[in-house]
Amino acid sequence: MTLTSMCLCLVTRTTATGGREVLLGRKKRGFGAGNVVGLGGHVEAGETPARAAVRELAEESSLVAAEADLRHAARLVFRFPARPDYDQEVAVFLTDRAEGIARECEEIAPSWYPVDGLPLGAMWDDARHWLADVLAGRRVEAEFVFADDNLTVAKADVRGEPVRGIGPGAP
Repeated sequence: MTLTSMCLCLVTRTTATGGREVLLGRKKRGFGAGNVVGLGGHVEAGETPARAAVRELAEESSLVAAEADLRHAARLVFRFPARPDYDQEVAVFLTDRAEGIARECEEIAPSWYPVDGLPLGAMWDDARHWLADVLAGRRVEAEFVFADDNLTVAKADVRGEPVRGIGPGAP
């Protein structure tokens, strides 16, 4: 079965006290409803993953980012043997440049979370395997196989490497 092409756009910012935060959102409906998720969605026909990430960010939060300011941070493959129609490949982008004020939409209630206090218990089970690494400036390639409950990661194959120019203290 073909993987569905998806994207995520992780926006980070530095607080007045020097801490880092990331914009995530509580999913209000659809796939993953109730979870805290990264903002993103489907890559439409004829659209690049980066273009889709910019579009989805604007649709789900009202924040505007330029494609040129996105850094490709991860390629994630999700396999659901009990529901192969859920299988997807996700391009994850990171940026610290977005304009506007995050606003709630029908699908997502966005909120800023401290990078050193991620709400992993409220997120998809896979997030604990890759999200902190991406936010720390590692480029991640990973594949996750979910258990029959479609919620728990049964197998994780995660590889990462440092990327120049991303993360705290990066050149």
